[in-house]
This record gives sequence, structure tokens and C-alpha cells, in this order.
Amino acid sequence: MASVVLRHETAWRRFWRNFNWQLALPSVGIAALGVLCLQSAGLHDPDASGEYRRQLLYIVLGVPLMLWLAYVDYRVWSRWAVALYAINLLLLLFILRGGHAAFGAQRWISLGPLGTFQPSEPAKLVLAISLAAVLCRGSYERLADLWKPLLTVALPALLILKQPDLGTALVLLAMLTTQLFFGLPKIGDFAIYGMGVLVAAAVAVGTNALLKPFQKARLLSFLNPSADPQGAGYNLDQAKIAVGNGDWFGRGLHHGTQTQLNFVPEHSRDFVFTVLAEELGFLGAMLLLALYATMLYGGIKTLFAARDRFGYLLAAGLTAMLFFHVLVNIGMTIGIMPITGIPLPFMSYGGSAILTDFAAVGILLNIYSQKDRDVLGNA
Repeated sequence: MASVVLRHETAWRRFWRNFNWQLALPSVGIAALGVLCLQSAGLHDPDASGEYRRQLLYIVLGVPLMLWLAYVDYRVWSRWAVALYAINLLLLLFILRGGHAAFGAQRWISLGPLGTFQPSEPAKLVLAISLAAVLCRGSYERLADLWKPLLTVALPALLILKQPDLGTALVLLAMLTTQLFFGLPKIGDFAIYGMGVLVAAAVAVGTNALLKPFQKARLLSFLNPSADPQGAGYNLDQAKIAVGNGDWFGRGLHHGTQTQLNFVPEHSRDFVFTVLAEELGFLGAMLLLALYATMLYGGIKTLFAARDRFGYLLAAGLTAMLFFHVLVNIGMTIGIMPITGIPLPFMSYGGSAILTDFAAVGILLNIYSQKDRDVLGNA
């Protein structure tokens, strides 16, 4: 009995010794900063005044979820990949017929007094697992084998586009691209895939075959926002004004004019960065970017610490997911990226999104902790 307890204690010591603090601590810090911004964003909006309290509850649930997943052997997700993928597709199919509609889209499942659940958020996590598992089953020496990962992404991506949710579909594409880059043995095959993506993008923007007119307008508004200042370019104009108002030190918490007068649409969700930039200024924005940089560095460390191909590809997909969210969300608020409705990780309001973010970090933590394979008794 004493020897069993000793082995358990030794495993826990190894676990904490190999714990990736550079990944975990910034995630919690960003989430806390997000609650501060949400409280200010909803100060004069009765419909949003309670969002920061609910976000705090999601964090209270998300941190234990992250720690639990940090302890669960990540290799178990390879065995569950098919079941998770099937459940994910069923949920996305259900959304099309019985989903809850809001903000001009049908993306949620109503949970009554508990709020809503957005299946497209955990779909990102499930896809990272599914792609890693698919790429581990086969050599992919032939270009023809690419149909397997492409079909794996195409099915959920098309269902998500039907909601419509262009932003999440683009996240899935970014994850696929990253995992193929690290997973394909021939760079020439990846280059052919890349050219195919460019052709598909040209067709999507140049025709009405894949995207709706309003989606194309949002994608192209960053090139010329003045062409439609009251329509597609309005959000971008107001976001840039808010960021510019912040100057070096910000206007002070609760004192941002663009924020408190609700000039910036969706400033507790897609445009939450404008709240921080206006009220905490350039220095506050740099603090947030430093936290994100530290977190993403922890993700990259996990990628190169992975001990097997599945962990390596899974870490690549999850890190790409977080990076793409940060890049596009902050980029669209300052006018260097298209507006696509992608939430800012750990900052934007939403239980499905923040729990997915914490779950992704938790899996990355477990991959890193097993850089010494005997951690937690996983031989």
C-alpha cells in the first residue's frame, strides 16, 4: 500500500515538474482581463450587464476542465476520434433544423435557463483530434490519399457554412492547412494543396457559388471601408476609432466613448479588443499581446515536445486554432484582416468558446507533460 501511494506521489511530482506554466498561466490571466472588459462593455447596456458574471462562471468551470484534461492521457482521444466526430456531425445537422436563431444566424442549441450551446465551437477541438488521427493512419506518400483529411474537414465545414458561420469555417481551414504542413511527407503535395486553396478562395470571392453576398462584403470591406461606411465598413470604422481613442494609457476603465456609447457593435464578443484598447490604451493592448505571445510560445513548445505523431499533429492543430483566432480577431479590429466574426480566445463573451479554449489548453498541457513518457504512469 505504501509503495502504491509513493508511486502516486512521485507521478504527481513529475506532472507538476513538467507542467507548462507558460501555456496555462497566460490563459487564466487573459480570461481575467476579459471579465474586466466585459464588465465595462455592459455597463450601460441592460441586455449585456450580466455577461461578465456569466463569463466568470464559465471561467470557474473552464479552469478545472483545463486541469482535468491536463491529467488525462491525450492518446485516449485518438481512440475516441471516430465517435467524437460522429457526435459532432449529428449536432451540426441538428442545428440546421432545430437550432436556436439569433443575430441573423442559426448556430445554437437552446438549453433553457442554462443559456445556449454552440456546437461549432467544440467542433474545432473535435476536428483537431480527428485530423491528427486520420493523418496518423496511413503513410500519405500518394497525393490521392489527401481525400481523407479533406473529406474529414469538408463535412463539418459545409454544415457550419450553412448556419452561416464563415469565421469558424475559416478556422477549420487554417487548422487543416497547419496539420497538413506538419503531417504530409512531401512538400510538393502540400504545395499542390495550397494552390487548390487559392483557387477555391478566388472562386468564393469572385462568384456566388460558396459565399453569400453579405459574407463577401464583410471579407472585402477591409480593403475599402469607405465604399460602404454605413454597411459593411461601419464596424471597421468604429473599431478603428475606438482603438485610436486609447492613445498610450487609455481613457480609463468605464470612460471609453466608443465603448460606453455602444458605437462599436458586438463589443463584448467579436470586438472586445476595442474595449481594452480604448480604455486601457496602447500599454494595455501590449500587455494582452504579451500574454498571447507567451501562451502561443507554450503551444509551440508543446508541439516540439510531443513524443509521438498523434501528439505532434494534435498540438499543431490546437496551437494553430488559438493563433488564427488571435491573428484574425485583433487584425480585423485594426483594419489589416477581413471582418469574419471570429471570437478572441478567453476574452470574447461566450461559454462554448471559452470552455473550448480551456479544453484545448488542457490537452496541450497533457501532451507537454508527457515529454517524459513515464509521467502519470503512461509507459
